[in-house]
Amino acid sequence: MYRTTEGLGLWEHRAKVAAVGVGHSPTARRWDGQPETSVGAWSILALRRAIADAGVAPDQIDGLVLDPVTTTGAYWPDDKPLPMDVINEFQRTDDPLDGVAKLSAEWILKNMPELTNIQFVMYGARCMSHAIVVAAQAVGEGRAHTCLVLKSWHNYEGRYYQGGANAQDAIDGTSAISRLWGTPASYGTALQFAEYCRKYGKTHDMMAPFITNSRRNGLMFPEGYWAQHRPEHLTREDYLAARWIAKPANLFDNDIPIMISAAYLFTTPERAKDMKQKPVYILNHASSRGTPRSLTPTLDEVEAETASTGRKLYEGAGITAADLSFENMYDGFTLFHQFHLEGLGFRGIKFGEALDFYQTDISIEGPNPVSPSGGNIGSGRSRFWMHTDCIQQLQGRAGDRQVTGVTPEIAVSGGPMPLGGNFTVWSATPG
Repeated sequence: MYRTTEGLGLWEHRAKVAAVGVGHSPTARRWDGQPETSVGAWSILALRRAIADAGVAPDQIDGLVLDPVTTTGAYWPDDKPLPMDVINEFQRTDDPLDGVAKLSAEWILKNMPELTNIQFVMYGARCMSHAIVVAAQAVGEGRAHTCLVLKSWHNYEGRYYQGGANAQDAIDGTSAISRLWGTPASYGTALQFAEYCRKYGKTHDMMAPFITNSRRNGLMFPEGYWAQHRPEHLTREDYLAARWIAKPANLFDNDIPIMISAAYLFTTPERAKDMKQKPVYILNHASSRGTPRSLTPTLDEVEAETASTGRKLYEGAGITAADLSFENMYDGFTLFHQFHLEGLGFRGIKFGEALDFYQTDISIEGPNPVSPSGGNIGSGRSRFWMHTDCIQQLQGRAGDRQVTGVTPEIAVSGGPMPLGGNFTVWSATPG
């Protein structure tokens, strides 16, 4: 299922899977405790919107792929009463927190009775990028012909990483280092970026154009958190004055946790002809499964793995870097977006050149569109803005953030991490 090695040739299902429907819920900073804003309710809303967007009858859908993990590190304390008023608003499974703190396919199907013909169900855990790979393979292999794909996030009061060892007064072992700032990715990315700057003679200030461009694009994403709740432009001065979180990563180098759900509908090209939206074809997917030698990946390991991921994507899609119209790689921590960019060789850049590239015109109106979705930095932590944007850009319905500096024909999205993620190549045509 996962294309993790080089040398596999063209993906056997190249252009035989099409994305046709997109559905998003509203966003919120944290859950207000109401049934209608629970992660389960918003998941149902996103799924129904994707179905309506595709213009397909619910009884024609025979596949469901979702991520059952709906957050990173948040938890329901053992001594906290269960929200029975919310739980009892829905059809329950054996786990009372299903639909509140997690999400199962059983819960979705119990609460969406219109899905009467689901024959294939599978999980793609922890990320929409993973769920997309599972769904694409399912449709390509004929396990389903019309498949829903779902990823949702909840966020309670408090912050991520408040449970388990992090709730104790002290943390033992290597976790005392790796979780000092809440997540090992935050400090690890900061270390890698610091080494990157030393190796190539760059500075943190050179990230500013990418950050301001991402916020600008995010404010043109109507489903995004910043666009919906805090339509604040971010200036270079704002970014450079922000406090350090894990130096050289500052406040705006980290995405903001939110609540949201998103769903897509995948189908075969033949069925897509009768649906409402223009199909967007999946040319390939590739996975990164790199294992670092130590506590956190070194810069050398990151560069080797991102370069390999780029080669796998191009090989399986039958394209080259020159064919990419734009890129929407993951940016949950801004300081590793350039690793993805350099691994792809986007616009011919090499390792050590991305921060200089950021000083060029990377806007949606320019010749080098970088992250036209705005990513997690521009819209909040979801890990799926980049996929939605690729689909909508290639359908010509990205609204105010529609790329105009180039003709949107082929794009790439995915993540999360340089070592460990799933990536997809999308095309406006099956050619």
